[in-house]
Amino acid sequence: MTATAAPTENLRDQVRKAVIWRSGTQIVSQLIAWASTFLVIRILSPSDYGLYAMTGVVLVLLGLLNGYSFANAVIQDRSAGKEQLRQLFGLLIVVNGALALLQILAAPLVAAYFHQPQVADLLRVQSLIYLTNPFLSLGYAVLAREMDFRKQAQVNMASAVIGAVVALAGALGGLGVWTLVAAPLATFASRAFGMVAVAKAWMWPSFDFRSARAMATYGGVVMAGQIFWFIQTQADIVIAGRVLSAGELGYYTTALFLAQLFVNKVVPPLNEVAFSAYARIQDDPTAVAQGFLKSVRIVMLLAIPFCVGLAAVSGPAVELMLGPKWLPAAPLVALLALAMPFMTMHVMFAPATNALGQPNIGTRTSVLGSVLMPLAFLLGVMLDGARGISFAWLVTYPLLTAISAHWSLPAIGLKKRELLGAVLPPALAGAAMGLAVVTLDGLIAQHNLWLRLGLLMAAGGAIYGLWLVCFARDRFSEVLGLLRRS
Repeated sequence: MTATAAPTENLRDQVRKAVIWRSGTQIVSQLIAWASTFLVIRILSPSDYGLYAMTGVVLVLLGLLNGYSFANAVIQDRSAGKEQLRQLFGLLIVVNGALALLQILAAPLVAAYFHQPQVADLLRVQSLIYLTNPFLSLGYAVLAREMDFRKQAQVNMASAVIGAVVALAGALGGLGVWTLVAAPLATFASRAFGMVAVAKAWMWPSFDFRSARAMATYGGVVMAGQIFWFIQTQADIVIAGRVLSAGELGYYTTALFLAQLFVNKVVPPLNEVAFSAYARIQDDPTAVAQGFLKSVRIVMLLAIPFCVGLAAVSGPAVELMLGPKWLPAAPLVALLALAMPFMTMHVMFAPATNALGQPNIGTRTSVLGSVLMPLAFLLGVMLDGARGISFAWLVTYPLLTAISAHWSLPAIGLKKRELLGAVLPPALAGAAMGLAVVTLDGLIAQHNLWLRLGLLMAAGGAIYGLWLVCFARDRFSEVLGLLRRS
């Protein structure tokens, strides 16, 4: 009994430290990036962001094929050694070289589709990003296998600072839309070099893939799911880019960026830690189930007030953060933000099922989403333009999340009522908070913008906290316990 307890406790300590390092420094990095981003948004025009969104469709699609899933295969396979790492490196070089060439060749076709010639030049330069991926993924795989997220976090923070400086310099220097190309390039290049350096993963690649079948099979299934995930999440840009103007598309994509801040910036690092931890304990179903449930309780405790609060204060928040010229995006932010708690829950299933060796579940869910979401987007844009697409998120994502839970929970070893018990307290507290904030905003709408937003945030935080103290005090204790033990 004692012999097994010690390793489990050691893993718990590793997970706690990993969460604090990965998410803690992620918060600092994102504060730096967000400060830079909001300043840049104020300087650039909505059409700049519309053009960048058109290139983003290609970047996201090819980015899903960049071999990151092969790195996850090496993490999931606890028996993998240095030879598998060399094969991974070689495979990443081949795949990303092909992706860079493909993007260059496809650039004129994409520009013709959107009727925007400048898109071709943007895509050609952005193809340089793929050359950084082999080094970034290799370093990540080495560190993730060791559960060393401290070094990853340090690199991520440094690269965030570099990207923020480049973004501000480009915007102030009059680069326009090219600012949005230069900053990610600087971020990816610095992350790639830093990740390999801190992981000490200097090695020659191996292009002999004869014994890499297991890695390729696992990675291929995950990659297939990611392709369908691309269709699910990027179909809005593909559809709207042909119907809306660059300015209207800029309003929509900026609203989506704001609404997805939590699910895109906070959840992914937590999922990285979760995937590594689940892979370590995949032979202990009870530990996996309880670990997943705990992560849901903590993440949703934070996600719901952020998303519901953003929806409730979207008007003053957009005007204050981005400026009056972006006010048409505020109603879109409100609709999209209400859909994001469901998306947050949805993306938490795949790390658990993938680590348990069942990536087919996530792939099946992505296939379903790749059918439902484009249909909803197409109907939405036909009925009400950007507002219709935003409403499509809110209508479709609860259904998709419910189906994903139905398929994933048996594999994780949980019942639906257990998941509902984890989500219900913050959901009820968030609903009470949202209603109170909207009511209060109607009463103080004529106040100074800073004062108005400050009062709304303070009132929302107080109501959410008081509700939990009265009806779910154990949630606070759980978070404090995690922090205290770290």
